[in-house]
Amino acid sequence: MIRHEVVVVGAGLAGQRAALAAVEAGRDVAVVSKLHPLRSHSGAAQGGINAAVGAEDSVDTHIYDTVKGSDYLGDQDAIEFFCREAGPTVVEMEHFGTIFSRAPDGSLARRAFGGAGFPRTIYAADRTGLALLQGLWERLGTEEFTLYSEWDLTELLVRDGSVQGLVAFDRRRGEFEMIGAKSVVLATGPAGRIYGHTTNAHSCTGDGLAAAYDAGAYLKDMEFVQFHPTALLESSILITEGARGEGGYLRNSAGERFMSRYAPHVLELASRDVVSRAIVTEVLAGRGFHGPYGDYVHLELMHLGKEKVESRLQEICDYSRHFAGIDPVTEPIPVYPAQHYMMGGIGTNSRGETNLPGLYAAGEAACVSIHGANRLGGNSLLETLVFGKQAGLAAAEHAERATAPALDAADLDRSVAPIRAWSSRSDGEDPSTLRTEMQRTMDRYVGIYRNEADLLEGLRQVRALRARFERVRVVDRSRVFNLNLTDAVETGHMLELAETIVVGAYARTESRGAHSRTDYPKRDDARWMRHTLAKRAADGPQLSYSPVAYTRWEPKERVY
Repeated sequence: MIRHEVVVVGAGLAGQRAALAAVEAGRDVAVVSKLHPLRSHSGAAQGGINAAVGAEDSVDTHIYDTVKGSDYLGDQDAIEFFCREAGPTVVEMEHFGTIFSRAPDGSLARRAFGGAGFPRTIYAADRTGLALLQGLWERLGTEEFTLYSEWDLTELLVRDGSVQGLVAFDRRRGEFEMIGAKSVVLATGPAGRIYGHTTNAHSCTGDGLAAAYDAGAYLKDMEFVQFHPTALLESSILITEGARGEGGYLRNSAGERFMSRYAPHVLELASRDVVSRAIVTEVLAGRGFHGPYGDYVHLELMHLGKEKVESRLQEICDYSRHFAGIDPVTEPIPVYPAQHYMMGGIGTNSRGETNLPGLYAAGEAACVSIHGANRLGGNSLLETLVFGKQAGLAAAEHAERATAPALDAADLDRSVAPIRAWSSRSDGEDPSTLRTEMQRTMDRYVGIYRNEADLLEGLRQVRALRARFERVRVVDRSRVFNLNLTDAVETGHMLELAETIVVGAYARTESRGAHSRTDYPKRDDARWMRHTLAKRAADGPQLSYSPVAYTRWEPKERVY
């Protein structure tokens, strides 16, 4: 058995920041990642990172914008801590080597993002996530830690009520390994591949969420799934909110800037849930453009001029030209909403602590909750760094006082026996088929607009797929880079998580933020100003609820 004091699973921004904090606290740290750290999905974040810097902006405005953007479901104590850490975090990342874009006077350049009362989104062209990831990786590389790259998390090991390690599959050797740990930090990112139309990378399969759920941790607010308004048609590649922040327009087939109907004060810079619903509404009303890959609207950048588009939106130019065959300098971009982010995740406090001793979570895998029912653009990159650091510090403190894990070889055998059985079957279900059917189900029945009939049918289909997964078969018998095996592991994780999303969405009989019920179109603060907690039970997710934390702002109508 491998042993470390702190094991961080996931090597994106949240995982790296947690590892750095734990190393600096003097702990023996290992990072387990299914990808090389610089391939982590954090690098796909384009638009920017929010921080109230400069005399014109204020931390209080950032706090209020985040509370309002969450449709008042965000915990205000966590939001206040988060926003106050924003400025120091950005300065720290610049000191680590992140190269941010600059204004003409040499100060940090800022652009407008949806739902913000001030242009506070600091950026590095449209490659902000990659710039941050590179800077943090270089800083972490100056410290001593152990990296297990291309390892897949399969299970958390719980003994005497606390997490004492994990089991992971080393793709390169084809071996399952047990790693004992006093503290485990899950920073495994999102589970967007539950949906077919998503901006998420193929690696975003919710492994950490599923492992935590199976171990007895609460999953929080899983029904709140964000759809990004502007994804490139057909491929669902993200077209950053920064494109609208720089002045891009949305138009329908009648040539109208239709956002005037939905957010007359801020137009295209309303919050993401508002813009996504507006686009879908326009298409359903017959005012979309028609194409072989479905109906869509136009995102226009042509009026911004060649120099601005090509300097500030470099990746958008590349994506549009290479994947859609259009030049955004002279042509509109065809866009339609796609799944983008999960407000829900492993329930934690501001220190990353879960209901299981020894288990911590940060980044998109966690739900603190600062985003509530809807996340503002620019807050996710900040979230990874602020709460990654806090989770790393808390994990290090726990490891300092915890006893050594009490695990043995029998624990590994029990963990991997069900997975090994998949390869011994002569017939059974293909995991890729089950995955595709799950994605179609979620796209069709658990999308931007929801209703009771669709959610019941979606739940029926997801549960039928889960039953079929009991007969999953791995055909590939090879050991090295057995992607058929990892596909099966990931599909099992996603099917569990899909069920929690649908069950939570069916139970929440209101519309709030990204959760929009056509049969319950109003927000219901009297009944539903509370967080959903899902705990694994034999017959599916067992739901309970917890209160929303208030400090200064009472709920009111959210308009833009």
